[in-house]
Amino acid sequence: MNGANDTLRMNAAGVDNAAALTRYYRWHARLYDATRWSFLFGRTALIRATAQWPEPPRSILDIGCGTGDNLIRLARQFPDAAVTGLDLSADMLARARRKLDRRQIRATLLHQRYDRPLSGKPMFDLIVFSYCLSMVNPGWRQALEAALQDLRPGGRLAVVDFDETRFPAFQRWMAINHVQMEGHLRLWLNAHCQPLLQKPGMAYGGLWRYFQFIGQKRDE
Repeated sequence: MNGANDTLRMNAAGVDNAAALTRYYRWHARLYDATRWSFLFGRTALIRATAQWPEPPRSILDIGCGTGDNLIRLARQFPDAAVTGLDLSADMLARARRKLDRRQIRATLLHQRYDRPLSGKPMFDLIVFSYCLSMVNPGWRQALEAALQDLRPGGRLAVVDFDETRFPAFQRWMAINHVQMEGHLRLWLNAHCQPLLQKPGMAYGGLWRYFQFIGQKRDE
């Protein structure tokens, strides 16, 4: 019974987090492209790195696609792939749709949480999380577990995100902006995936660390 209660509490907390992020991006969507470039290191490099393997993905899912910059990069890098973007924020998706339409890029956009697989069977060759998971608190584990179930055999999980900081004041400030920086994502990924690429990075002289990761699901 305690396990059921814990699950209910976790689900309720996840709904609260989703609602808080929706409110946050209702206003920040207008400023996102003008301001976030100074924080989101490694995004373009991660997308380029997904092309290192000889077999290109046929279907791609970008979780937390935001205003669509990664969708554009992915569609141009893999022109034959079916590209899907998913985000909690209708405001961010509206901006993504305008960008895609201006460039005549076709992509499916989904407005929903990602806390369970999208289908009853694996359907994606590449799933991307770009500065999304550190903001899903709680719920990041469920998102990653869903991604591993949504990946086809041999599919790849690509993540770029904040890792950690040695400055408590900065960590608290980032938490106000819904970002958790405790090194937890990198540890989980290494425990559950076989790394194919793993690259750490420093921002602003070591104010914080970020990481790029591409991996495959470990055999059970």
